[in-house]
Amino acid sequence: MELKEIIEGCLEGRPGAWNMLVQSYAKRVFNTAYQFTGSRVEAEDQTQEIFLKVFHSLPKFDMEKNFDAWLLTLAKNHLIDAYRRTRWEKKNRDDFEGAVARKAAASSNPEDVLAVRQDHELLWKGLNILPSDMRMAVILKEIQGKAYEDVAKIMKLPVGTVKSRVNRAKLQLARLLGELGEQGHAV
Repeated sequence: MELKEIIEGCLEGRPGAWNMLVQSYAKRVFNTAYQFTGSRVEAEDQTQEIFLKVFHSLPKFDMEKNFDAWLLTLAKNHLIDAYRRTRWEKKNRDDFEGAVARKAAASSNPEDVLAVRQDHELLWKGLNILPSDMRMAVILKEIQGKAYEDVAKIMKLPVGTVKSRVNRAKLQLARLLGELGEQGHAV
């Protein structure tokens, strides 16, 4: 079956067409992801995420264009975005942990130090459970103290969307922290 027929089959929902497309390109996408991440496990995860993007973006694909180039561009853009996101999250986690250490060091009472560290660990666990778009918005706004307009520029979103994400993140984080706190006390 030709590539054009496979793509049309995917768009029409024909049984087996998607599997044929994935089987045809999985190794190439995985190799690209592996070269980028250097980790087999991470490359497998990224390959799945890339094919999920392909699935959602396929209706926008121009059949007159080169599919291989389109797919690899989509894959590379996804990998770059994932790298930036994880690098950003690691930097903020390191900054956050540094602030916790400074706050704990300012107290001479060992129980206070332990309480501060536990509270911050609980908060970071809750933040990590949030969807990445909500986590980024709430960290930029509430932890780093940036203005909504600055967060909107960084995230390339309208200010209203940022406000909504921050509010939803706060509500979800409050619920998560309550659940995590209860689990911690039950252990």
